[in-house]
Amino acid sequence: MDNYQKIIQDNLNRLYKTLPGDLSVRLPAQQKGNLFSFRAFGEDCTIEPDRITLSGKPAPSVTGILISLYALHAGTEICIPTPLTAFKEFPGSMPYAGAFTTHTEQILVPFLTRIKNNMETIYSAFEGKSALSGISGDFSFMVYPLPKVGLCYIFYEADEEFPASVTCLFSNNANQFMPVDGLADVGEYTSKKIISLIEK
Repeated sequence: MDNYQKIIQDNLNRLYKTLPGDLSVRLPAQQKGNLFSFRAFGEDCTIEPDRITLSGKPAPSVTGILISLYALHAGTEICIPTPLTAFKEFPGSMPYAGAFTTHTEQILVPFLTRIKNNMETIYSAFEGKSALSGISGDFSFMVYPLPKVGLCYIFYEADEEFPASVTCLFSNNANQFMPVDGLADVGEYTSKKIISLIEK
């Protein structure tokens, strides 16, 4: 068991030691005994006392940690989508802001055309939808890598004055369901999943 798996198991031990009776509502998830199933990072996810799976396979290291953190922080509050919140607006986000820009937003710039042409595939995986009215950009959409954490991606295509760019905003109260450093990783691994979807 590597260090990542130890962290995942430690988080699962904490979760199941004092398992909330309403965890299925908090996540939300379908419950069968000690197993909870829901969608995470565009795949079918299960949480059990000794493992987290995505599409029936052990969750990759960082993704598994993020899912376990989400389960630990899943409160009774509902997701409030708007007004959308920039990552840098969350308290304590400054040390992670540069990495968020690089690994969540800029990583998608070379893929703008392919993302635009494969939005239905992305929607299907992430239960996504068109962004809310009033959002600028050439195209945009909202995806949910975790049930209560929404990401709004706004894409700007290159023109004569400006290069292409991507902005990623969070659902308003996303920081209630995940520590801020974890939110930065949620953005990064959602963007990586989007790239993997359009490269298939």
